Amino acid sequence: MQRLTSTPVRRRIVYVTIYEIIAVASTTVAFALIFSVPTGSAGALSVAASTVAMAWNFIFNTLFERWEARQPVRGRSLGRRILHACGFEAGLVLALVPLMAWWLGVSLWQAFVLDLGLILFFLIYTFVFNLVFDRLFGLPQSAQG
Repeated sequence: MQRLTSTPVRRRIVYVTIYEIIAVASTTVAFALIFSVPTGSAGALSVAASTVAMAWNFIFNTLFERWEARQPVRGRSLGRRILHACGFEAGLVLALVPLMAWWLGVSLWQAFVLDLGLILFFLIYTFVFNLVFDRLFGLPQSAQG
């Protein structure tokens, strides 16, 4: 399996492809079960949410890195990492809550509670996914000794 991830770019492509396929499948099932909506509609919402998250990730990280480059202190301290994570999640909440409320026909509050559940799910999912991915495909070059 090392061959699939022999370069950093290939590794990222394999990573995001597998990550998003599992994420979309998982959230499709969750949306369908929790809100009793057809699987097709739940799947479309999952794909839409995934697309929004990937686009926001690109936009947010571009803006964050521009801001970070202008800071007098370099590096990624715990505080900066917390700021990064909170900023990313806050923007994602602002984008996804109205989308989920409209799509599922629920209140903004219900969509917000659902989004909190998604944040918790993705926190755990991302941790486990990264652990398994690194065991299957090896560590990236940047983390190798």
